[in-house]
Amino acid sequence: MAENTDPRFDGAAEEMPELSDGDDEDIDDDEEEQWMEEEEEEEGSQPVTCLFCDRLLSSVPATLQHCTAEHQVDLVEVIRRHSLDDYGYIKMINFIRSTKCDASSLTGLPDAPLPWESEDFLRPVLQDDLLLQTDPEELCSVGGSVLSTCPSSGGESHNAVLQRAQAAEERARRSEEALARAMDDLHKLKLLAQGLVLNAGTGKSGNLGTVAELREDEDEAYFSSYGHYSIHEEMLKDKVRTESYRDFMYRNPEVFKDKVVLDVGCGTCILSMFAAKSGAKKVIAVDQSEIIYQAMDIVRSNKLEDKITLIKGRIEDINLPVEKVDIIISEWMGYFLLFESMLDSVLYARDLYLADTGSVYPDLCNISLAAVGDTEKHRGRIAFWDDVYGFNMSCMKKAVVPEAVVEVLKADTLISEPTVIQTIDCNKVCLSELEFTSDFCLKITNTTDCTGRSFEERSQCVKTRRTLAPCWSLLTSETGSRLTACSNTNLHRGQHQANKVCFLMYSQQ
Repeated sequence: MAENTDPRFDGAAEEMPELSDGDDEDIDDDEEEQWMEEEEEEEGSQPVTCLFCDRLLSSVPATLQHCTAEHQVDLVEVIRRHSLDDYGYIKMINFIRSTKCDASSLTGLPDAPLPWESEDFLRPVLQDDLLLQTDPEELCSVGGSVLSTCPSSGGESHNAVLQRAQAAEERARRSEEALARAMDDLHKLKLLAQGLVLNAGTGKSGNLGTVAELREDEDEAYFSSYGHYSIHEEMLKDKVRTESYRDFMYRNPEVFKDKVVLDVGCGTCILSMFAAKSGAKKVIAVDQSEIIYQAMDIVRSNKLEDKITLIKGRIEDINLPVEKVDIIISEWMGYFLLFESMLDSVLYARDLYLADTGSVYPDLCNISLAAVGDTEKHRGRIAFWDDVYGFNMSCMKKAVVPEAVVEVLKADTLISEPTVIQTIDCNKVCLSELEFTSDFCLKITNTTDCTGRSFEERSQCVKTRRTLAPCWSLLTSETGSRLTACSNTNLHRGQHQANKVCFLMYSQQ
């Protein structure tokens, strides 16, 4: 065997756990053969009802011999003459038992069609029928000799039965011990494999991006959250979002006609079905969460299974049935556009599967920002901590202020013109560009206290949503003045971590 020179596995032999050696405990071939023979003898002790009369025989060979001698029907010859496979043999046995046909009727049967070809004869007539548990190929390979192997009718002594029972009990005990050792060895090897993978990963250099940095438990938490039906119901009832996707696809059928479409994070497959209805030749829908099984039923219920193929798994871990796709669609957008988003997975699919002339939709997305003046909201959320039942809890503001909230804003609380702080081209952007710093300037349109910033995410085919980030303290703003600041945004998906949005250098001009 060639020596392993991979430095990642240096010293692996020294770390190899000590595994059990079960050679001395293995059941030898003779004992195993004896065991099988005894099991066959035990099965043979169950009586078998003749196919053509009510007589009970001691075994299958005895039954076949009885049919040949008493009813002049050689069942082995019937199997050979009509080349019956397992299903054909089972159907024949059940046909004979259910119709109670005469034995002579089997000798003059034509080659086809046979009277037992109906699938109804797959249903057993007798429970635990040993004839149905017999392999027809084995009967034919043994040939006529099977008819001479009937066991003698003499009974076993009590001591012989007791010895067999004790031997079977001992074999069961040793098998249980061997299974326990095997499970222990499997656990040791699993720990060793995990250690080797983790150690190998520490020596890798370079920025692998957000996908590689996700811990397994974080990814699992993210995908498991989308296995709950309520979140999909909420998204489907978001008419602004869903109808925007629908209208884009239905109003641009020429974009989707005869195209191969990939839906990343398909959920209930609503986007996949929109694409299929818009003329797509084939749609491949991928999702890691358990909702994929309901999506399969949904696709079948709408008779789109000939166009939509569903695959369970992370797009990073699976192989698509096609080399390239023409279009990638996905509802990856989160609050503040990037919070909880699957954009990293969409970009992975784009780089690996999108054809040179293909496109990702939504293709262009904007993040906009506007100042908010809502002193009532500020009192209830920020100033509240200054006096809580007579106690000063203002230190809590450090934890509260960084948490953005998602809510509908009153139009009269917006006190500045919106400004775009980032534009993302999904056909060109790379992961590193999703962590950005952006200078911006807000033109104030109303004289009041600035209590927060409203973030608005917008794409060319999906309308807007807003996220509110409160200010630490009130900032008086006058009509016509300008508020300048710097925003810093980092993308996170694992464990629903919030985007880190920091604002610096407030000033009025």
